[in-house]
Amino acid sequence: MENKVKQIQPHKSAKSSVLIIRASIFTCLVLYSGGCEQTDIGPQILDIQTLTGTQATAIQIIGQALNDSDPVVRVNAIEVVATTRQFNFMPRVQQLLMDASMPVRFAAALAIGEMRYSPAKNVINRLLKDPDSNVIIAASYAMGKLGYPGYVEVLRQSIKNTDQTVRANAAMLLGKSGDRESLKLLYWALQDKDSDDRAVYQTAEAIATLGDEEIYAKLWAMLLSAYADVRVIGVQSMGSLGTKKAEDALITMLDDDVLEVRLAAAEQLGKLNNTIGEAQVLDVFKKNLTNQMDPVAKERVYVLSALAIGRIGTPKLTEYLPELMKNESKFVRLAAAKAVFQSTIR
Repeated sequence: MENKVKQIQPHKSAKSSVLIIRASIFTCLVLYSGGCEQTDIGPQILDIQTLTGTQATAIQIIGQALNDSDPVVRVNAIEVVATTRQFNFMPRVQQLLMDASMPVRFAAALAIGEMRYSPAKNVINRLLKDPDSNVIIAASYAMGKLGYPGYVEVLRQSIKNTDQTVRANAAMLLGKSGDRESLKLLYWALQDKDSDDRAVYQTAEAIATLGDEEIYAKLWAMLLSAYADVRVIGVQSMGSLGTKKAEDALITMLDDDVLEVRLAAAEQLGKLNNTIGEAQVLDVFKKNLTNQMDPVAKERVYVLSALAIGRIGTPKLTEYLPELMKNESKFVRLAAAKAVFQSTIR
């Protein structure tokens, strides 16, 4: 398999906003940020005082990031807490429900729902009247996860919102809620002429998350896009679909001519317990593929590499995590900290 180092070129219509608030959040460095991933493991309650080595370093990185002055860093840190199920940090996440930054409040509400953190219910109730519609739907999602299923109706109504960020986020939350009764609404949003690219791509991933195999053709078309950032979204969505057919499609993307696409495919295959993408990640380090890249591209590649390491979790890859946790980029350090815990709970 030839390893070219062609860099990602953004889709002309892609809006690289720090948040159309979706996941793996670190992929905001490629196109959009990602929503907190759902896991089957229970909350991880660690005795932080007794931790040593990479886990201790990872905990320190996460804790610092939750208090960072940059709201984008705080959002990413919240995502790491929720994805790796770090229960110890949930009191701080609850405090961030009242953050001045809308994306931080959104991410915190999403994390409260993902972790089913009931001590925050009263604050979540207050966010149901937040001035921002995105925060309201995140709070509604959290209420559903806290045992009030009627709030899914707020998400269903919001999928019709003309604000495309609200529509995209509502689609994402419907997918995460497991509400298959909303598939008809999601297909409506997918085909509605007023839905912009953000809403269409997020809706497609939401349908995939709900396990509807009819979306495969749309996802395959995304993998064939001339734009690498769209291919990355297609890769993430195939990972969400998670069928054998989707896995086979992801394997073909390991031969993409853009490194970031290959790394995203390696991560998603790792999520499906397929380690075939290990070589793609190893090449980043062994062949020094970032040598001629500008700082932004280099940061993006190291973030994607760290995320792939967390999902693949082989010893050959995890040995690079201590180095990545010393990177000058906060985003790379956070991605590596996330990978430390993901690779140990496989």
